[in-house]
Amino acid sequence: MKGSLIDRNRKGILMEDAKSRAKITREQLMELEQKEKTPAQLARDMLVTLLPLIAFIASQLEYWLVPNKYRNANPERYTILLLIPIAIYMIRWVISRVRYRGGDKKLYWRILHMAPLWTAVYVFLTAFDWLTLKTGKLMYPFIPWVNDILNAAITDWRMLLKSTLFSLRLLLLGYFWGVAVGLVTGIACGYSEKIRYWINPIVKLLGPIPVATWLPLIMLLFPSPFSGSIFIIALGTWFAVTMATITGISNIDRSYFDAARILGAKGSQLIFRVAIPHAVPNILQGMTQGMSSACIGLMVAEMMGVEAGLGWYITWAKAWAMFNRMFAAIVVICIIFNAVAKALELIKRRALRWQNGGSK
Repeated sequence: MKGSLIDRNRKGILMEDAKSRAKITREQLMELEQKEKTPAQLARDMLVTLLPLIAFIASQLEYWLVPNKYRNANPERYTILLLIPIAIYMIRWVISRVRYRGGDKKLYWRILHMAPLWTAVYVFLTAFDWLTLKTGKLMYPFIPWVNDILNAAITDWRMLLKSTLFSLRLLLLGYFWGVAVGLVTGIACGYSEKIRYWINPIVKLLGPIPVATWLPLIMLLFPSPFSGSIFIIALGTWFAVTMATITGISNIDRSYFDAARILGAKGSQLIFRVAIPHAVPNILQGMTQGMSSACIGLMVAEMMGVEAGLGWYITWAKAWAMFNRMFAAIVVICIIFNAVAKALELIKRRALRWQNGGSK
């Protein structure tokens, strides 16, 4: 027994040593590749990092020099919109060059990696502006140009802000209710086979049903569109969190529970000290998937009769043929949903930093 423990400790030490050496090797790999590059290749990399700036200049030349087909109010707003990210990019570029000369090349490599993507964004905006504002090949008003969308957002910012706050309240209420109930259901089903026998068929029956299918029933059962909307959002979240929690707890090696029982753990201690901590990666993954379902449910819910929200705003703007305001709301939705997803990803990375050796 003692010999097996010593062997396990040795294996653990060797594995940790191998991981640390592999990490050092990965960090040094890019530096070795950079050292092997010729002066021409290094100059090419420098040009690639400057491509976003070149694409920005080209976009502004096209915007200001090519005649417009339609009247374009407040044209300077589009330039400011494009100028802010390129200014931030160039500040980081200068800092990266200073650090590069000092031996720290990580920021420069990051910029080199992202430069083609930023270039593509500016090229796309230039092409879109030419197809809409300059030539009208994409028919107006059904597809407005970027500056027209920006003007609509600034003009109607109060209504957009009100709709955004309403949508966020609805989204977070439904999401947290779904997460709370999903955790209770998932932990109960994952830990107890008896509970799983009765609950699991219900989960599998109700979970895959599209949220839009529930609309007629919800309008009959719930006293207000607001409470019905919360139910729709919570339903999709509940299913994702429940299934992820069940999977996480079911996959735990039973020897952990046996060892905990030998040490005196009982009842809730087995759940909160063994089951839940080991299932955290699956639970967080389910919460991330649940947010995607919640965002879809939010758009469906807001189109069934609520008095505010971004989904309601889109329906209202479309009904009045104000497509520039409709596109402004769509852009706001994309920004909000991506911000929420990014926040969840940061929380997940922070909570699971032990999986990467404790690195932040």
